[in-house]
Amino acid sequence: MSRVKDIIVKVIPSKIANEFVKKYHYSGKVVNNSNLHFGAFLDNRLHGVLSYGSPTSKQRVLGLVQPSLWNEMLELNRMVFDDYLPKNSESRCIAISIRLIKKYAPHIKWILSFSDGTQCGDGTIYRASGFVLTAIKDNKNIIKDLKTGEYFHKGLSIAHNPNKKEYFKSLETLNGKQLRYIYLIDKTCKITVPILPFSKIDEMGAGMYKGKKITVAERKNKCVDSLNSRTVDDQSKGGGAIPTSTLHNNNINLIKKIS
Repeated sequence: MSRVKDIIVKVIPSKIANEFVKKYHYSGKVVNNSNLHFGAFLDNRLHGVLSYGSPTSKQRVLGLVQPSLWNEMLELNRMVFDDYLPKNSESRCIAISIRLIKKYAPHIKWILSFSDGTQCGDGTIYRASGFVLTAIKDNKNIIKDLKTGEYFHKGLSIAHNPNKKEYFKSLETLNGKQLRYIYLIDKTCKITVPILPFSKIDEMGAGMYKGKKITVAERKNKCVDSLNSRTVDDQSKGGGAIPTSTLHNNNINLIKKIS
């Protein structure tokens, strides 16, 4: 019998969330804008993290949903799980985190998230969790340092290397797509951009599973259990961390203060 209903989702401190993300997320990096972190616990240990925060450029995305003020949306900008959790854990954890946001931060009207079809996946978990697809575009911002094997956002990496001409020789730009997903908490709001059918993922060659190019149709034909993928679309492997305390007043106050 599945133990997915035994998973406990609660707010955790940034320090614990960031340590988990750095250890298990494929990028090895946190998003500095994250200010609300949920932990997924099973058997009294941490096995997953969902981090929410303001988008890097909120002015560029705020108009995607109307009406929407600057403090009425959040971006789910990191999600990572280890392999200990049972099938369907990811979609359940997303659902619980959104319910907690809806209860304790009722001013939040919608959630934004992006799926990295360059290194990771095409958003299987988002589609299973009720998000709608609103954009697929080329992603030329992820680069690999051929000397170190590390991955970076192009702007951040180049900005920190004064010898740019020489540094460019060690970089490889990855080819892939970025997919944008939206979840409306407030169903009276309207998405102002076209909602794309999921079939567009295959049409535009944006399908990816666990870092490898593959169409959504091929995944289904091969009976790949897409709901058990690991991260924001390829949840990383590994063990759990020591859990924190249960949801209490200061956690609730944190949710209420998010913007």
